[in-house]
Amino acid sequence: MPLVDIEVIDGVFDAAQKARMIEKVTDAMVAVEGEAMRGVTWVRVKEVRSGQWGIGGNTPSADDIKAMAKS
Repeated sequence: MPLVDIEVIDGVFDAAQKARMIEKVTDAMVAVEGEAMRGVTWVRVKEVRSGQWGIGGNTPSADDIKAMAKS
């Protein structure tokens, strides 16, 4: 059974976006392993508190990440 962890900064993605992540990652695993794997593919979205995640030596906030996504 595949287990896929996705880690994101808390407050960046809403519940619907996280549900889409789970759906699309499950679809990707099924594309590789076959439809029989759908029911046993686990996907977890873990949220890391703002300030506990670094990018390029900086600790961006959820708002910083949202602004990066818009550009």
